[in-house]
Amino acid sequence: MIRSIFKFTLNTIPRPLLIRLSYLAKPILEIVLKGHRYQDPIDGKEFKKFLPYGYENQRENVLSPSTLSLERHRLLWLYLKEETSFFKSTIKVLHFAPEQAFYKRFRKLKNLDYTTTDLNSPLADVKADICNLPFKDNEYDFILCNHVLEHIPNDTKAMEELFRVLKPGGTAILQIPQELSRAETFQDDSITDPKERAKIFGQYDHVRIYGRDYFAKLRSVGFKVKEVDYTSKLTPAEVDKYRIAVGEIIPVCCK
Repeated sequence: MIRSIFKFTLNTIPRPLLIRLSYLAKPILEIVLKGHRYQDPIDGKEFKKFLPYGYENQRENVLSPSTLSLERHRLLWLYLKEETSFFKSTIKVLHFAPEQAFYKRFRKLKNLDYTTTDLNSPLADVKADICNLPFKDNEYDFILCNHVLEHIPNDTKAMEELFRVLKPGGTAILQIPQELSRAETFQDDSITDPKERAKIFGQYDHVRIYGRDYFAKLRSVGFKVKEVDYTSKLTPAEVDKYRIAVGEIIPVCCK
């Protein structure tokens, strides 16, 4: 019953309103789905199942009832916690389009000089166009820009701006939805119907499907890129427990 209601909600309610409704429903969902089969590593809470999520093609058992995190959020959290000093070092961080699962938690970290930015998000400290950032050269130690570039028509300019504001020796994590089976990125601006774009690109507001050449494009603007498959360091039981997508690559970019 919950699955049916949630599936209907995802497909019929605008995303900003859905986020608000989801946060109102969280306490109820946490109680109803409480169990010990799966765990959200972001807050440590355990559930008998997660919720479905998706636009054209719904994925089962992927949306955390507590943090509303998806596979990519939980993967990134584990990577930052276990493989970096993000939670310990005193660093200046720029976070694009801050995710609800991270925003309040990162804001509370005393070691971070934390700034959020976006053109439209109400969570943004600085309203800015990613292709024309109002920040100084070499200003940030760490940049998070996840599932943003697939929305940007001129992603080359956006990448150049990200490189510009990152400090030498700094790190930028630039996750995107990516088809690793596809060698080259696909983009077709002649497709204008929202339903057709959602069918082809995954969401109506995505402008491309990134292939394996994404990493080469990042390198072309100056980044040194590590293609990190953190799931390879986890056991199959951990991958299932945290509901993470096997083989998803984290693009860890350095300057």
